[in-house]
Amino acid sequence: MEEKLRYPDLDVEQFWKDDAIAQKDNCFYEGAPQVAFGVGLWDEDVFAELNVPGDPMGENPPELMREYRCRYNDKAEKIIGKRPLSEELRNDQKFPKIRLHGEVFGGEYVYKSGMYWLESDIKTPQALEKMLDRVEKMNLREFILPANWESEKKRIFEETGERPWPYFYGRRVRGPVTLAMSIYGVENTIFLMYDEPELAHRFFQAISDVLIGYIDITAQEAGEALMQSREWGYRFNDDNCCMLTPELYEEFAYPVLKRVFEYVCPDPQKNFRYQHSDSEMSHLLPILARLDFSAVNFGPTVLLDKIRKHMPRTRVDGCLDPMLLLTNDEEAVIAQVRRDCEMAKALGTKGLRIDAAGSVNNGTKLTTVRAIMYAIQKYGRY
Repeated sequence: MEEKLRYPDLDVEQFWKDDAIAQKDNCFYEGAPQVAFGVGLWDEDVFAELNVPGDPMGENPPELMREYRCRYNDKAEKIIGKRPLSEELRNDQKFPKIRLHGEVFGGEYVYKSGMYWLESDIKTPQALEKMLDRVEKMNLREFILPANWESEKKRIFEETGERPWPYFYGRRVRGPVTLAMSIYGVENTIFLMYDEPELAHRFFQAISDVLIGYIDITAQEAGEALMQSREWGYRFNDDNCCMLTPELYEEFAYPVLKRVFEYVCPDPQKNFRYQHSDSEMSHLLPILARLDFSAVNFGPTVLLDKIRKHMPRTRVDGCLDPMLLLTNDEEAVIAQVRRDCEMAKALGTKGLRIDAAGSVNNGTKLTTVRAIMYAIQKYGRY
C-alpha cells in the first residue's frame, strides 16, 4: 500500500510546467508564473533515502551507484513527479583520473570524517617558496594527465564518440582563497598577506597561472568541436573567502577571478560565471559584484535583499539553510521558502531560484523537497 503524501493541494504536473517557464532567461523571464525551483539533488542523497549501504561522499562502485540512482528516481517520481538523477555514468567517471589543482601545489586529498579534505605539510614561508619554485617550472600537462590518458581517451572516443568535458576537469574548481588556505593554512595565509605580501602575491599568481593552464589543457583534450558546441562557463567554490577582509580579498583573490573570467568567460551573458561560497561573506559583495556573475550561491545568512543591492541581474540560488533541510522539519522549511519568495516579490525582481545555500546533504528526504515545491506553488506565484 502506497504511503499517502502530504500537501495534496500541490499540483505536481502544473508545478513542473510552470517551473520550465520560470527557468527561462536565467530565471529572469518576465512572464514567469512562479519563483524557479533549483534544489540540487546528488548521488550522496540516495543512501539515507533508500537506507542502503555505502559511503555518501566516498568511492562507491559505479554500477552500484547507477542502480541506487535508478531506485532513487523511481521513488522520486512518485513523490516529486520527476527523476532528478542521471542514470548514466558521469563523463569524468569514464576517463582515467587526472590530478587535481591541490595536488599541483603539493597537497593531498585525505578522506576522513565522511569528507575529502585537501591538506599539506607546507607550513613555513621557506616551504612555500620551495613549492612555488617547483610549480613555476612544472610541465603541468605531464603532471596532471596519467600515463594511460592518451590510450584511454582514444579508446573511449572510438567506442562511444565521447571526449572529456572541460566542466568536470578544469572549470569547476576550489576557489583561490580556499585553495591557498587548504595548502598553507587559514591563519598562515592571512599572516603571509600582511607580513610577506610579495610572497603572497607570488602564491596567488601561481594559483592564477595554474587555473589558466587547466583551462587550456582541458579545452585541448575536449577537442575543438566540443568546445564550439557548448558555451562552457566557469565555477568557483570558495567557502574560505569569508576569512578575508574586503581589502585583502580585493588585493589577492579578486585578480584571480577577474583574470579567469576574462580569459574563459568574456561575455557573462553567454558564458556562465558562477561562485558558490556557503559562508557569511556579505562584506565582500561590493567587490564580487564587479565580476558580473551569472549566478551565485552564498551562505544561509546572505539573503536575497543583501545580494540584490549589489547584483541586480545575477541569479541567486538559495537561500535555504542546508542544516535545516537535513532536519526535515517541513514547516520550518516552508517558512524559509515563503520568506525568500515574499522577499523576491517585495523587491519586484525575478532571478531567484530556490535552492540550498550550500549542499543538499544525505538525509534530506524527498518529502522535504515536495514541501519546498508546495511552498513555491503557494507563496511564490508572481
